[in-house]
Amino acid sequence: MLLRSLVAVAIATAPVAAGASTIIVGVPDWPSAEVTAHVLKEVLEDGAGVDVRLRSIGTVELFGAIDRGEVDVHPEVWLPNLEGLVEEFTEGTGTLTLAPRGGPARQSLCTTADTVEATGIQHVTDLADPAMAAHFDTDGDGLGEMWIGANAWSSTRIERVRARSYGYAETMMLLTGPEDMAMAAVDAAAATGAPIVFFCYAPHHVFALHDIVVLEEPPHDPETWHLVRPSEDPAWLSLSRAASAWPQAAFHIAYATDLLTYDPEVVEILNNVTLTTEDAESMSYQVLVERRSPEEVAAIWIEQNADRVEDWTP
Repeated sequence: MLLRSLVAVAIATAPVAAGASTIIVGVPDWPSAEVTAHVLKEVLEDGAGVDVRLRSIGTVELFGAIDRGEVDVHPEVWLPNLEGLVEEFTEGTGTLTLAPRGGPARQSLCTTADTVEATGIQHVTDLADPAMAAHFDTDGDGLGEMWIGANAWSSTRIERVRARSYGYAETMMLLTGPEDMAMAAVDAAAATGAPIVFFCYAPHHVFALHDIVVLEEPPHDPETWHLVRPSEDPAWLSLSRAASAWPQAAFHIAYATDLLTYDPEVVEILNNVTLTTEDAESMSYQVLVERRSPEEVAAIWIEQNADRVEDWTP
């Protein structure tokens, strides 16, 4: 509690109401998580009478911050991407609790319908063929290019493993960087008919904007997946494998376990929050396509879903 209080004082930017607890909500760098963080801020302040501060932080770093007592809430934990970290801090240190209600999600590699027609690509393993990869080579270096995610995402690390396991790490340049730049490239490719392949996940607004095709691959087989984290072994990439589709994904809220003791009303609200695939897709669309701020999207969402929000609060 002492560390948490000191951190709250250090990052405070406005006076806190007398007697109010201060809850720190982490803000990872993708749109639905950013909006959800702002939704939680408003809901917890109104429903539990606490002061909520937002802290921008990478999703992996966020787990350590919760463990150290610097942050209270992770707004959007993706499983199985973060399964290792969840196990480490729930079953290991016991400092993290996963809220029970999750939203369904999926992850894969995608292309456009125009790309399928122009190149004939259908299966993930097609990318291991140099002749196919050549369709995605825009700089003439002999390798195709594909975006596999933002630098801080855990899924990006797993996509590197998948590329090695399927064999296209030898034929494709695996690009990382901000999602908005990657989606701008998808927009441009869709507008011009240029071939493109990229990491994709749903819920996401790109499926509403363009005729997107999910590449085929074998159904998920746990026997073909073995993931080693960089913190476990410097040779994590060579020791890992993921030679089938992603397993069924879901996204959950997670929070510091000690909230159960010092702010059970906050926990009750967090355990009641339910966001759907449609919610997350709409949030993403409004931030990335309509160029609204996460704070504005959150305010609109709360106004339009007042009955649901009321059901979350005690």
